[in-house]
Amino acid sequence: MSNYAPDRWVVLEVFNGKETVNKVFAGWYGGYLDGDSWRMNSGNVKEEELDDRWVFTGASGSKYVCYKERYGMTAYMDSVLAEFKVKLPEGSLVILENYSV
Repeated sequence: MSNYAPDRWVVLEVFNGKETVNKVFAGWYGGYLDGDSWRMNSGNVKEEELDDRWVFTGASGSKYVCYKERYGMTAYMDSVLAEFKVKLPEGSLVILENYSV
């Protein structure tokens, strides 16, 4: 079980052909020697809202601590998501907006 605190994040609603699953799509800014990175969780099984953050527990047990003011995507995350959308049927991947500040 791992814990993550992304620099930027959004929640995606993903339809896999059978069911709709909410997933955290998280990104981190890279430094001088390494580039930006991203992760997507296995699907939210628990969502806990606190004053300044959300804590999402995925099906694998990983936790994403997502600060509300960091809601959104980096340019890199946007390009990765665009590639996903090309490969999936239209409408099967939606960014949910109700997690922002």
